Amino acid sequence: MALVPRAGGPEVPILRVYLSCQADTGRVHLQHGRLQRHTGPEGPFYKRLQAELAGAELRRLEQVRGDRMALFEFQAELGRRALLLELTGRHANMVLLGKGDEVLDVLVPAPKKRQHTRLVVGETWAPPPGSPPSGDLPSLEDSLPEPEELPLSVQRGHEHRAPLSYLVEMALAPVAAADAADTLRRDLLRRLERRRARTQSALHGLKRREEAAAGAERVKQDGELLKAAQGQIPRGAEFVELADYFDEEAKPRRIQLDRKLTAGENAEKYFTRYKKLLRSADGIEAERARQEGKHAALLELIERLERGEEDPGEIERGAVEAGLLELRQEGDERKRKAPAKRLPYKIFSAAKGSEIRVGRSARDNDALTFRNAKGNDLWLHTADTPGSHVVLCLAGKGDPDPEELLDAATLAVHFSPLKEASRADVHTARVKEVKKPRGAKPGLVTLSGGKTVHVRMQPARLQRLLSREAPPSGSPGI
Repeated sequence: MALVPRAGGPEVPILRVYLSCQADTGRVHLQHGRLQRHTGPEGPFYKRLQAELAGAELRRLEQVRGDRMALFEFQAELGRRALLLELTGRHANMVLLGKGDEVLDVLVPAPKKRQHTRLVVGETWAPPPGSPPSGDLPSLEDSLPEPEELPLSVQRGHEHRAPLSYLVEMALAPVAAADAADTLRRDLLRRLERRRARTQSALHGLKRREEAAAGAERVKQDGELLKAAQGQIPRGAEFVELADYFDEEAKPRRIQLDRKLTAGENAEKYFTRYKKLLRSADGIEAERARQEGKHAALLELIERLERGEEDPGEIERGAVEAGLLELRQEGDERKRKAPAKRLPYKIFSAAKGSEIRVGRSARDNDALTFRNAKGNDLWLHTADTPGSHVVLCLAGKGDPDPEELLDAATLAVHFSPLKEASRADVHTARVKEVKKPRGAKPGLVTLSGGKTVHVRMQPARLQRLLSREAPPSGSPGI
């Protein structure tokens, strides 16, 4: 907080008062050293202070009840405002007060489960329970280590003398900085480990795809055997044993069948599977090289962080610039005070404005498909893998717009274990063609129609969709 004297001028210094409610190092003092400017998003409490106290006149500064509390009283455009610091150890807090000590805002609101609290917005401020410290306590000068030499700016005879503030700053600022760096280091390590685990999972998925693609030729051969012998295979059979003409000894080969399909349809199913495996093999090498590079870079960052020799903030900035991490998102306290009714799906906007709904969990998938979609809406889900149900709301339209269909299919792939893949297949059907078997697990459905579309993931398309996620509407209406 910068204090500018009323009779300002180039010869009159601006005093900077440092206020902190950090656990164990909460303090208030005149600032001597250089402060690092805050670069992240500001919380709602600080935004309100900036809006209401910028340009206000400081009328009074006092210690409250002889306790560890400091009150800064201002005359602002909106009337009397007071900033109160409660420097009570790990429960330190800041409170913005109005006329009559009405609580206007609190830096750290009390948890909702705590019914009896004294810091309630709209009510009069009450002091913390207990009595102020009593008895003979050592002075701050005696409690803080004495520096070998006071800088010129705090020696007597100079305008900026504030030796006690200097002692407090020298004693607590390094501790607070170390605590902040340690907190950032732990948080960054957790985020890097989470991203490394995702990359490792993607590598395992690529390995499974490669192993499956390696058997593509055998799948094609099974289809050829079925096609050649389809006149000998009765309908409804679960399997058939045929002489394997692709084997030098023509040994019998047991081939699994779908009882609901004819022999010719079973052969075609094997050919379709063969083509899918070939498509799946496309780009595996390039994708593996990309994921392995990312994995190695994340491991290097984790090792650097664990050594503790570098500023975690610099490591974080480098990781963000390299695309290995996303910027941290800080929540807004005000949004949590009155949360909207939870919807079982996320909402995105397609290319032409249609709504795309994405289920949040397996149970939410059921709720989205069977309670929050219309029969003619388009339902999508990744083929042969778990993932979110996706619904493209058509609002009475006939066929979906091709671009919007690709948008919905792209989200179906992104919200599935295939999110790191460059290509994937997605089942599509009308919602009325999606059925829930009796006793089936949450999210498990069967289809009575529809088709499969092949999706090539486009980063620009995905980025556009994710940037247009809509906030919860508060009403799950169809």
